[in-house]
This record gives sequence, structure tokens and C-alpha cells, in this order.
Amino acid sequence: MIQGTIQTIRGDSAASIMESIEQAVRDGQLEPGSRLPTIRGLAADLRVSPATVAAAYQTLAMRGVVVSHGRRGTRVSHRPVHRTRCCGKVPVGIRDLSDGNPDRKLLPPLVDVLREIDSSHCLYGEPTTHAGLAEVVRRDFDECGVGGNELCVIHGAMDAVERVAGEHLRPGDRVAVEDPGFGSLFDLFMTRGLSLVPVAVDQDGPLPSALDEACRDGIKAFVVTPRAQTPTGAAITKERAVELRKVLDRYPEVLVIEDDHANLVSNAPLEVLHRGRQRWAYVRSFAKAINPDLRLAVMTGDDETVQSVQCRMIVGCRWVSHILQRIAHAILSDSCARKCLTHAAQTYQFRREGLRAALLSQGIEVDCRSGFNVWLPVDAETPVVQALAQSGWAVAAGERFRIQSDPGIRITASTLEPDEAKRFATDVRAALAPPLRLSAV
Repeated sequence: MIQGTIQTIRGDSAASIMESIEQAVRDGQLEPGSRLPTIRGLAADLRVSPATVAAAYQTLAMRGVVVSHGRRGTRVSHRPVHRTRCCGKVPVGIRDLSDGNPDRKLLPPLVDVLREIDSSHCLYGEPTTHAGLAEVVRRDFDECGVGGNELCVIHGAMDAVERVAGEHLRPGDRVAVEDPGFGSLFDLFMTRGLSLVPVAVDQDGPLPSALDEACRDGIKAFVVTPRAQTPTGAAITKERAVELRKVLDRYPEVLVIEDDHANLVSNAPLEVLHRGRQRWAYVRSFAKAINPDLRLAVMTGDDETVQSVQCRMIVGCRWVSHILQRIAHAILSDSCARKCLTHAAQTYQFRREGLRAALLSQGIEVDCRSGFNVWLPVDAETPVVQALAQSGWAVAAGERFRIQSDPGIRITASTLEPDEAKRFATDVRAALAPPLRLSAV
């Protein structure tokens, strides 16, 4: 395999070698998992210096095209990330159940909030965190059992995860992620040159045995979604949390990052894994509940992690707009807005359970404990996605969310009313008809 790989790679500079490898990956000549030649071996074959090949490999790792496994060599990523990931528009007349979005109608209205929030200016040198927002979030954290002394406001959950990773992780480090899991998180880590270690999940959260295996494999960090997990809707139960903490207690050096992205619109209780850990971060985003365009989240964690993120922000973006922080504070402090969020959570649960019941009436059993999405295992993703598109439905192929887990499709139920759910379930049954068969759930 390596000999064939050498014949595929061309170039006399780091840039041309890198371009040759990336093009071969894009064209399918180098398949995911393919092992690249050693730096010295390729340098000798191309008659360039080892430093030239090393520079090409390092850049490719930062772009997420390859992953370095140390002495085990460099391999093509199982999820090669290229310059952009384009999302095609859903054709007119197709009902979109693929986007993972909240229902616009269930987001708190912002007209009155925007009219009434404090419009005073915030200048350089003033406190970066809105005191009122910090107070209401701290109260919510205490009620949910989230620890931490300091808070940091950042531009959304992914921004927080990236910043925490930047403080603790280096290219080549191994990071445990849920599988199936959030595809954008996979891409983020791959572009930072990190190696993904998949951890299988069921509806109760990550499997303890899979997490233990990942820890024994030398992971530096574990990113977990405590509830409303994408794409499965899993929520960590109290019993599962106890098991997972027992595993993590044996590996105190592992950084734990908890991404609680749907906290305000999920009826599932929060079970945290960070208690007593040396390195940890908990992130609470407001995008799913208040507005995806708000781009705001609050994180806490061990003192060193939070302070490191804060210091890095000072030399970069400095702070999150106080206008955005005031909007979040106004909504979180308003009893009517809170009732709106509670209603939204109940509606999402009703629609999700309605889809589950409709599928069950067609002999299709799925689990869906929290969040917007339902994960349906299938034997083959593309035929099912295409068959549903022909029936007027757009769903997301599971490939975007998988590393090693079995195929499936993700269905966003956030806007799906009961009557629609019945029609959709009937079309799903038809799409799964022989020769396609439903995989074991």
C-alpha cells in the first residue's frame, strides 16, 4: 500500500507535495486510513530534504487531511476536511427534516427586548462580562450542580470548545468523541491536527467500556454532550454518569469538556462528569433556545482553564459584545421569556415523541430521549435518503456524524407536527422496504 502511495505523491517543495497528497485524497486515490510513507522514505523517493516532507505533513495535519500517530506513522484521516464544507439547498417543495435547527416560532420574541435593553456604550478597559448575565447564569449553574469559580462569556459552544482545546491540546493528541456525534466537532478537531478516538453511545450516553478503552488508548481529552446529543438525542442518566465518573477517576489527567448546547430547551436533567477533576470545562450555549444568531455561550471550568481562555481572548477578540450579553440577560431574567422556553422544551418533547410513536406504528422502533433529533439506524444511508427525497422529505445521511459506528439517518423533529409525522413514518417504512432492511437498533 505504501509503495502505491509513493507513486501517487509528487512534488519538489512542501507546497507541491502537500497539494499532491490533498488532491489524491480528494480524488479517492488515497483512501481514508491509508498509511503515508515515512518522512525519510518519501524524501528519498522525491529527492527532497526530510524537512520539506515534514513541513508538508505538518500542514496537512493542521488542515485535517492526515493524522500523525507518532511512531505508528501518518495516515489519511478517516474524515478528511477540505477548504469548505458546502451544504446544498433543499429543493423547493421538499420538507426539510435535515437541518438540526430549532423552530423559529418557538424562539423567544426579541422585539421588546431589543427596544428595552440598556443602550449605553461599553469601552476598552471596562469589565468584559456583564454582571447581570453572570449572576443569573451562576444561579442556574448552582441549581444544576455545575461547579467552577469563574465564568467566561464566549462566542458560542464551538468557540468555547476550540479555545479550551487550544489551551490544552497539541497536534497529534488523541481526543475521545461520541460516535455517532457532532460532525462539525469532528471537523474542528481534525483541522487542528488532533486524532479522533470514537466512543460508542446509546440513549443513556457514552458507553463506559468504550470510554475506558479510549482512555487506555492514551486520550488527552474527552468531549461529551450530557443531553440532547447530536445526532442521537441521547441524555446521560444518573446511573450512567456514576459509571462514567468511575472510569474517568482512573485517568485524572484527561481533560473533560461538557457541551450542554440545548440546556434551556431540553427536559432531560443534567448529569455532569467534571466533579473533582483537575482539568475540565462546562459550556452552556444559548443558540438552540434563544436564537442561533446570538452566537453566545458561557463556560466555566477549573480555574487555570478559564483564566487561560480569558487571557487568550484579551489578546484576540477581547470580549463578547455587551449588546449580546444584555440580550441574553434580559431573556434569562424575564419570567415570560422563561415560560416561553419551558413551552418550547415541552413542544420539542411532544413532537419528538410523536415521531417516535408514528414510526413505531409502522413497526420501526427508535430511541429518542432528548433534543431535536431522532437517529434511525439503516443498512444503507444513500438509498434511504434518496427514497425519502422522492417522497418529499429531506433527512441527513448519517455519514456526516459517524466515525466507526453503523449507518443511520438523522431526522430533525423540531418542527414536525403529529399529522406530518404519520405521513413521514409511512414513507420511511416504504423507503426501508426490501431489499433494504432495518438494522438492529
